[in-house]
Amino acid sequence: MNDGRPTPHRRPQLRAELPDLPGDPDPADRTAVAHATAAAVIQAARDDDSRPGTTRRLLDLADRIGLDEMAELWRASGPGTLPGTLWSLYLLRSWVHRNGAEAARVFAAGERVAEVSTAVAGVAHPPGPAEVAALGDAVLTSAFTGDFAVALERAGAFCRVVAAGRAHTADHVAEDEGQRQTRLARGNLRMAEELEHAAALWRRNELH
Repeated sequence: MNDGRPTPHRRPQLRAELPDLPGDPDPADRTAVAHATAAAVIQAARDDDSRPGTTRRLLDLADRIGLDEMAELWRASGPGTLPGTLWSLYLLRSWVHRNGAEAARVFAAGERVAEVSTAVAGVAHPPGPAEVAALGDAVLTSAFTGDFAVALERAGAFCRVVAAGRAHTADHVAEDEGQRQTRLARGNLRMAEELEHAAALWRRNELH
């Protein structure tokens, strides 16, 4: 019954974006759907020559269907899985696009204490909002069209630099903010480790 309030707009679902799912698993089987859609995303990107524009469409997938929809489908699969890894990459891209100033600030703070990871991450210097946003796009595009493991290692390196920057910042701010930065640094470091582990699994053909 319509009570006069506007009808909520529903974003397109991921399955609708990718109609040719391998095996078309039972929608009730959330694990099977998560793995099938993640595999379909990778396969669709690799087949971009036959469907021009697919890579660009997949790059913007989270913008169109929403992070909540993507999280509901993929996040529970966890690290060490293809859907969980793709969720991390999309989450990272969304963060650097939406919070570019913060991402650039903590990355710049971490450059000085994580030089090796800074080189691997490959952010243009000096890092600003546009540069970290470009890194987010480049990593995801490379994951789709290039060496997936290298893309994961690059994303992991970026997270390590950010973690180092947050840890450095925590020592120079008020106690409450310092605690927040320390907590976020732990999360960034954990994501870095998960992405690097996923890269190793991919190279052994064990990331599914």
